[in-house]
Amino acid sequence: MTQLVAFLPLAAPIALLVAACVALNDPSMRPRHALASAGIASMLALGAALAGVAVLVGSGPLTSPLIGAGGIGLSVRLDALSVAMLALVATVGVVVIRFSATYLDGDARQGIFTGRLCLTLAAVMLLVTSGNTVQLALAWIATSLALHGLLVFYGDRPRAVIAARKKFIAARLGDLLLIGALVPLTLAFGTTDIATILQAARDLPAAPAGVGFAAVLIALAALVKSAAFPTHGWLPEVMDTPTPVSALLHAGIINAGGFLAIRFADILVLFTPSLHLLAIVGGFTALFGAVVMLTQTSVKVSLAWSTVAQMGFMLLQCGLGLFALATLHLVAHSLYKAHAFLSAGSAAETVGETRALALLAPAPGRIAVAGGLALGVTVALSFGFSALLGIFGDDTAAATAAASPQAIALGAILVFGLTLMLVHAGPKDGAGASGATGSAPALPLGRLLAVCVAVTLAYLALHALAQTLYAGVLPPPPVVDVAGIAVMLLAVTSFALVTVFQLVEPARAASPAWRAARVHLANGLYVNTLFNRLAGAYTAPGHSKA
Repeated sequence: MTQLVAFLPLAAPIALLVAACVALNDPSMRPRHALASAGIASMLALGAALAGVAVLVGSGPLTSPLIGAGGIGLSVRLDALSVAMLALVATVGVVVIRFSATYLDGDARQGIFTGRLCLTLAAVMLLVTSGNTVQLALAWIATSLALHGLLVFYGDRPRAVIAARKKFIAARLGDLLLIGALVPLTLAFGTTDIATILQAARDLPAAPAGVGFAAVLIALAALVKSAAFPTHGWLPEVMDTPTPVSALLHAGIINAGGFLAIRFADILVLFTPSLHLLAIVGGFTALFGAVVMLTQTSVKVSLAWSTVAQMGFMLLQCGLGLFALATLHLVAHSLYKAHAFLSAGSAAETVGETRALALLAPAPGRIAVAGGLALGVTVALSFGFSALLGIFGDDTAAATAAASPQAIALGAILVFGLTLMLVHAGPKDGAGASGATGSAPALPLGRLLAVCVAVTLAYLALHALAQTLYAGVLPPPPVVDVAGIAVMLLAVTSFALVTVFQLVEPARAASPAWRAARVHLANGLYVNTLFNRLAGAYTAPGHSKA
């Protein structure tokens, strides 16, 4: 009976599948039945997600019985990770469905869009609650195919068709990688049950050959699914699709790669090269996306490049073994970015103000002072927080993770971010405060310091909370080997160099070399060119070679 209650979250995808059938059969303008059924289904899905939370709190982690035979069928895994992801997808789904009802009002194919939207959400929910590897693979593929229908909703827009085609190619590669990983895993452990596989992996001292191979393929599948370099090109190009789709991407779709890495964290830690792969490629993607984002003039395209960077950073966290922190990042970024896309029309003024501030070059002395203040705040609060953990919790998972080298490396990256914030505080360097070569404006030092303290405390507290919540589900950060230390040093050094670049670049903005470099960066260093040729972008209907 206890295991049967694990089926409760299945009400979420079932309700959405019913709504999808209603909507797809009501394709008219302002389809009253389609919109009503989608709205009701989204609320039922949210209720089912909350019921899953209640079941988890009351009964602990569990897996439902398998509806099927021979390890192939439908089963639900309820643990802290699946419940968090289901709640995230359901919450974003409610907002996106409600928003799209107004956004597409008057569109002749609104019913079809609503049906495809519900179908995509149902597939994602089956993915994040999968209890066996077969269901996981099928839901992984179904999510991509359902999303494709949304990406080509405006089939008369060549750019939308090209972006969808590139996404389709990348997704099929991700499918092959995932299947190639799950087959040896299933054979090695003799079961398709994910919970059994993960528990057996925890008891292994090292990865057998097949498991190590599977770990690398899981890392590669995660990188491809979350648009890591060099398969990122389609993501900034899906802006010709309806805006609700851009928000929907953050409901367990673009971040499904992170979910996959976190779900199979116990497999990845058995073979550290897979972690190093995630860290190196994810870290480079984060830096690449952040730099290109600064050169974009479109708000939505800039947000898309920001997503590329954030997905890379999430995968970097996974590669460092900070899986609980990566989960927290996944949820927080999804909520923030879904809101950012849905409110993109009102974001232009804020983005413009932020860019105007970034174009002002601070003096070297101010950079040094800001870096010192940021370092002082982070170190002082970290020591204080660690002391509190030592007083109120002996040798907790949170205390152990907070003192790990991986957490220290991320703390160093946090210092760079705080430096960028504090560099504009205090009195002006001089009279000129406008133009690319002007001095930084005066901002209240006390207020910015308070924000830095709040950000650092939030980072430390949420890190500790995540480690505590996921202590029984996700493995602690692994012991760092020589290669791991090299990867961390590379990551910290790279982020330091990009921070310095962001600080000194405004002073060189007028130089011919930087103007030329800016053009190349705005085009993503033309990494997409080969992918465009593979996808037939230059022969698509309506495409101009000019």
